Amino acid sequence: MRDHPIVQLTLAKIRLMWREPEAIFWIFVFPVLLTVALGIAFRSSGPAPMGVGVEAGPGAAEATKALAADPLLKPSTYPPAEATKALAAGKVAIVVVPGNPPSYRFDPTREDSRLARLAVDSALQRGAGRGDAFSARDEHLTEKGSRYIDFLVPGLLGMNLMGTGMWGIGFGIVVARSKGLLKRYVASPMKRSHYLLAQMAGRLIFLVLEVVVILGFGHWVFDVPLRGSLALIASLCLVGSLAFAGLGLLVASRAQTIEGVSGLMNFVMLPMWLASGVFFSPSRFPDLVQPFVQALPLTALNDALRAVMLEGAGWTAVAGELGILAAWGIVAFLAAVRLFRWQ
Repeated sequence: MRDHPIVQLTLAKIRLMWREPEAIFWIFVFPVLLTVALGIAFRSSGPAPMGVGVEAGPGAAEATKALAADPLLKPSTYPPAEATKALAAGKVAIVVVPGNPPSYRFDPTREDSRLARLAVDSALQRGAGRGDAFSARDEHLTEKGSRYIDFLVPGLLGMNLMGTGMWGIGFGIVVARSKGLLKRYVASPMKRSHYLLAQMAGRLIFLVLEVVVILGFGHWVFDVPLRGSLALIASLCLVGSLAFAGLGLLVASRAQTIEGVSGLMNFVMLPMWLASGVFFSPSRFPDLVQPFVQALPLTALNDALRAVMLEGAGWTAVAGELGILAAWGIVAFLAAVRLFRWQ
């Protein structure tokens, strides 16, 4: 068994990986650094006050004083020409032009601008003497699983599995082909499927450490919940990695140069980076493209990881996502075996 081509090729791939410090950095260190940076940037420290520009002129001081009474608003006075520039640059969410009545200048397509419009109008109306009909009682609720960092960590894990699965395998094959190493394998009794399966097996050896590092860091440092079965999370990572490894094999099946495989990799991964819910929910995309978005393997993996980690979902709840990932992996591997060329 030890002399089987798949075993020997897998061992060779592992040795090559450990001899490349760059690969170790991108697999283990970079995801942790990215999680730290985004975790600090989006930690639950409460939203910052919304910037409000007030055009300088008669009534500006009174308007600024009324706006400053609201802790959710941060008013600043600008000359008229500078106020519009501040709004265009995103420094403020809305510009107030004092007068009787005042005017609000804002972009209705910006969510923060629409919220600022409501808060500004309320503050100015209250400053002008309007009384509240009642004072509602606030009940604050903060729960693990509802923070942005909780949403982010499963997405980062999925993105990392996709990147290392496709780049790690695709680059390795094309480099071996460009150096003429694959051509020498033609004379051996090894089958194409042996070589391709060994590439996937070598990738899976590093999967355990990769998942433990990212999930462990997110859980212990940012207290990201792991409410579901660890066995189910491991299974999702395994099937997801196989799906992306299959895509990596397919993309590299005939590419001759690093430049060529880089272009193909970016072409395949770009839609998933943008639409699969790594940094924001894929539901923001129009209904027309939702069937395409939901069929992407990274969307299925991210949705399933979030369901298990944050909601404690079981096997039945994520069976559809597992099916999508398995289908991508099987179809991509079979296509890669058919299309693969040694040289």
